[in-house]
Amino acid sequence: MRRNNEAANQQAAKPKRHSELSIGLWRVAAVLLLSLAEAHAQERNGGKAAPVSEPQARPERRIVISIPDRKLALIEDGKVVKIYPVAVGAAATPSPSGEFRVRERITNPTYYAPGKVIGPGKENPLGTRWIGLGQRGYGIHGTNEPRSIGKRASHGCIRMRKADVEELFELVRAGDLVELHGTRGAEVAAIFGEVPTAPATKPATKAAPAVVATVM
Repeated sequence: MRRNNEAANQQAAKPKRHSELSIGLWRVAAVLLLSLAEAHAQERNGGKAAPVSEPQARPERRIVISIPDRKLALIEDGKVVKIYPVAVGAAATPSPSGEFRVRERITNPTYYAPGKVIGPGKENPLGTRWIGLGQRGYGIHGTNEPRSIGKRASHGCIRMRKADVEELFELVRAGDLVELHGTRGAEVAAIFGEVPTAPATKPATKAAPAVVATVM
């Protein structure tokens, strides 16, 4: 009876062994097929492995503002992308000089002043976009006074035309460097060009006295 049970157990184990053997063969075949596919791909690439694409590096971007020129330049990887006219701080409320970082970007900002709050709209002094800098209260923004562009007219911020600030808003990100230059150094002159000199004026010549003929 014991021998019969052992024989039965051996017979029952045979299908299991065959199943395990089949699975092992399938695995070997899969590995071989994968190796053949890789070898074929390398042959098509001239024996070289397919290049692995690397993530694209973020461009080195900065904003350079010349207070004397009343202009703003967007620079990426050392190349000037675009130059915009701007309004800078008035003589009584000058724009600060130095290096800052873009801290925030706000669409349709609300204007806050002592005793005054103005929501988004045509009367908002900030226009439709606010690019806040690291120094509290200062930023690059639109304006409800487009005629002030190109002048010393703001309370210290940098004003831009609506279309210009909306374009710049999409091109910059938080953390980008912002440089405000109060004087025209060599780099500022190279970016914005030399200041055109006024043509020399000739000294005014005195008109010859009029001669009045008297008929005697």
